[in-house]
Amino acid sequence: MINSLKHSVLACAIILISAISASAQDWAVKTNLLYDATLTVNAGVEHRFAPRWSVDVSGNFNAWTVNEHKWKHWMVQPEARYWFCEAIQGHFVGAHLLGGQYNVGNIDLPFKMLGTNFRNLRDHRYQGWYGGLGVAYGYSWIINRHWNFEAEIGFGWVYTRYDIYPCTHCGTKIAEKHPHNYVGPTKAALNLVYVF
Repeated sequence: MINSLKHSVLACAIILISAISASAQDWAVKTNLLYDATLTVNAGVEHRFAPRWSVDVSGNFNAWTVNEHKWKHWMVQPEARYWFCEAIQGHFVGAHLLGGQYNVGNIDLPFKMLGTNFRNLRDHRYQGWYGGLGVAYGYSWIINRHWNFEAEIGFGWVYTRYDIYPCTHCGTKIAEKHPHNYVGPTKAALNLVYVF
């Protein structure tokens, strides 16, 4: 009886170890170094659910005001990815959604892009929510068995509604629930990836 139990436990352990090693390279965690450079706390997780398909979910959070520059926001961005060779390595295309909230102002971005005037951030504070969708292209380089480096760029549409304040610290609104449609880059990533 005891030998039979030992053999059953050993068989279960071998099956479990085989299942774990068979699922290796199916999960990854990552951080976007571009967000890290802007002091934005971020993390992502990716799961391969088919040989050429994976789903990636990333999120970021920034609650800081640095040198009177307000760049507070949070965002969640799920993405379905199709890989041209094998999931979590090489070329891929993706379709993503995004959504979150923001409170930004006193930032000097001296340009306009596709109908959005970023110069307005210098003299006003904008507080609101957003949601959108986009498509992306990327590539993941294998560094070693567990580490990858990934670059990705996305383009899409974002709808936002926001309140406008005359300065960074003011509490008096000058416009309320103002709508805006943005078309342009929706994702930029240089990810350091750990693959399980």
